Amino acid sequence: MPAPRKYPQELRDRAVKMVFDLREETGGKAGAIARVADRLGVHREALRCEGP
Repeated sequence: MPAPRKYPQELRDRAVKMVFDLREETGGKAGAIARVADRLGVHREALRCEGP
């Protein structure tokens, strides 16, 4: 049985959108997940992609 999610799906969806928006604005990938995680007050690993 998988562990329960600590963060609601709505927050995760919002974070993903913020990462893609930030990458588009800055033109790069470096540090986008860390910056969004810090802004939302969540752990960086919580935003890690689970798929390929």
